[in-house]
Amino acid sequence: MTALLRIEGLRVEFGDGDAPLVAVDGAGLSVAPGEVVGLIGESGSGKSLTCRSVMRLVPRPGRIAAGEIEFDGRDVLAMSAQELRDFRAHDAGMIYQDPFSSLNPVYRIRDQIAETLRVNLGVGKADARAQAVELLDGVGIRDPERRALSYPHELSGGMRQRVMIALATASRPRLLLADEPTTALDVTTQAQILALLLRLRAERAMAVLLVSHDFGVIAQVCDRVVVMYAGHVVETGPLAALYTNAQHPYTRALLESVPELESAGRRTRRPGIAGVPPELTEVLPGCVFKPRCRHAQPGCEAISMALEPVSEGHETACPVRPFAGTGSAPTARAGAQR
Repeated sequence: MTALLRIEGLRVEFGDGDAPLVAVDGAGLSVAPGEVVGLIGESGSGKSLTCRSVMRLVPRPGRIAAGEIEFDGRDVLAMSAQELRDFRAHDAGMIYQDPFSSLNPVYRIRDQIAETLRVNLGVGKADARAQAVELLDGVGIRDPERRALSYPHELSGGMRQRVMIALATASRPRLLLADEPTTALDVTTQAQILALLLRLRAERAMAVLLVSHDFGVIAQVCDRVVVMYAGHVVETGPLAALYTNAQHPYTRALLESVPELESAGRRTRRPGIAGVPPELTEVLPGCVFKPRCRHAQPGCEAISMALEPVSEGHETACPVRPFAGTGSAPTARAGAQR
């Protein structure tokens, strides 16, 4: 299927001079129409910057130094200011990590949504306010007429996240970038938010790029998974392929660290990943995961980090493939919370 969103060779740098800090290095992924793709990795792996690059919202002094970003065949990086405004207003919406800091604390919820409708769609003031209430109802907020008059601090975390979803989808975009939409929410509210995203996807044939650090969340909603580490995509493939036949040691380590429901009275400690991700100031040769990898070999410092095929639609940046022919990877239970 032709990709709705295609990213190739993305490089995001911070700082000037001959030695800038590289936060995203050669990353690539694609999202087909109506598909939900999970982007997973530890904090600092470049997930959020990849999403912000799609919207051309990389914070200064960061910049997109190289790569291609295409939406429905159009070059996002070559868009004029007006084309970029139209792209953000009609084609792509984004949910940011912290809904509280993303909402204006001195404006009522109704007015913030109405402003989005008026600016993006040219809706009149009265109609925009009425549609704001309808949008709140559509994302599952009870008593939307009353909640529309609330300020952000008067809402719970889950309700604020629903408001952000209403804002991001008000113009009925074809692509939704959801950056950690369930972070800091309790398990029940997480499940409700994920169910809401799936419902909106089905109703509107909307593609979703879902950022998360939780394989349990990814398992519930995604069709394909992209694994990032230290700015690189290290493995990508269909959800089932990564869960049953993960071929990169980092992907395996993430899966092994997901807690499982244990039998009553029996407790087990899930293995963690030794060490810490590299700092942006560290320039590591070859495989960036080698310092933390249990399967590292002498030749790992010379690999290119290029993805190589494992099976149809399944690629890995580990040419050693320590798990090839070993059967299945540890199974992370859908819905498990880290």
